[in-house]
Amino acid sequence: MKVISATYTSSDSLQKDLLKLVGNIAVRYHGRSYNLPILLWLLDSFPFAPPICFLRPTSSMVIREGKHVDSKGRIHLPGLHSWDHPKSSVNGLLAEMIAKFEEEPPLGTKSPAQGDNPNDLLAYVSNLSLDEGGNRLDQEVKVSVIGGGDLGIAAVLSIMAKSCVDKLVLIDIPESSTKGGTVDLEIFSLPKVEVSKDLSASVGSKVVVITANAWSDEQSYLSVVQTNVDMYRSIIPRLAQLSPKAVLLVASQPVDIMTHVAWRQSHLLPTQVIGVGCNLDSERLSHIINISLVANNTGKQAWVIGELSENKVALWGNMGPGTDHLQALTPVSNSTKPLMDRALEMLKGRGQRSWSVGLSIADITHSIVTGKKKIHSVTTLAEGWGGIGSKVFLSLPCILGETGSTRLPGVALGSEDEMKLRESVACQVNLFMQLRL
Repeated sequence: MKVISATYTSSDSLQKDLLKLVGNIAVRYHGRSYNLPILLWLLDSFPFAPPICFLRPTSSMVIREGKHVDSKGRIHLPGLHSWDHPKSSVNGLLAEMIAKFEEEPPLGTKSPAQGDNPNDLLAYVSNLSLDEGGNRLDQEVKVSVIGGGDLGIAAVLSIMAKSCVDKLVLIDIPESSTKGGTVDLEIFSLPKVEVSKDLSASVGSKVVVITANAWSDEQSYLSVVQTNVDMYRSIIPRLAQLSPKAVLLVASQPVDIMTHVAWRQSHLLPTQVIGVGCNLDSERLSHIINISLVANNTGKQAWVIGELSENKVALWGNMGPGTDHLQALTPVSNSTKPLMDRALEMLKGRGQRSWSVGLSIADITHSIVTGKKKIHSVTTLAEGWGGIGSKVFLSLPCILGETGSTRLPGVALGSEDEMKLRESVACQVNLFMQLRL
């Protein structure tokens, strides 16, 4: 029988909204047992928000960067992304941590020739855990856009307008049926922009935006989606291989399905694969309500969640200092429902043009590459959120940073909104079962 052990001692809080937990987890590798020292920060929003987890190497240890651990010891697990209190727990998180680390050990013995001091690393980790956002590393920030159609061009121009990247690569792949102005970009060359037809030009990207579509109007809806799935099969694994630390930002349609497909085909963590989702609708809805002064007076942010269809659902979220790690999401009440319904009705008259979606892509990309920890409604793995039991992708409020997305906790919805989400889930599951991945 495998014995899993974990011991913890709590220390004084370094800040009033943080609690530091340190200890060891016991893992077995090649028949031997090892104690791995770890550090967990519990925010004041715990247990509704997940812990922030780090390895805590001793002076004789070195971090082995991998799928679940970055170069500074930050631990990334599916359970952290899909955290959903009360189903999720620290004990369950530790069990998942042990299972992953037994497959891929995150620490090794440091040789005398290695000069870096792990104590310096620990100091960095401690500072990072207290102030995660806004610190851009002194290295080139590269973003790649896949697809040379109108949306791809709009994304390029919008991202460059944000001035958040050092190099932007636009790749016009032959598999895509969306052709645009890549020749014009080559003629009127822009600083920092490279145009290519080779996926290898995307190597080392921090964000890879996928705007390509490959469908034909003469096909059935299922055939249309299958054509896009087949195109993804030829590009997604390669993109993930070229940029294993990148965040994949999917803008192909239907975005909920294609984000799910990209996650499956890339074998990346769910935190690294998101879609543009309802980010544009959320920003528009908040703008409409802010004009009415209601959001400003109540200190609330409006969100659009769910499927990018008529089944969209509106929520409120608290605003203001101290809510960047966890917003208290609440359903629309009877008193605010007329306002929200009117705002949603106004949204129906606003189509999504290439340039408007391009601006939304740039907004999301900017939050990732700058580590702003801004909250966006993006397509993400919805399993575990609000009782959703299927592996489907829906638009949900997520904190976006350099390592990807952190989903906000679920909320109990009213019966009408609950029914909309369930219908979206059922439709996605039914369609996904018919696709050839």
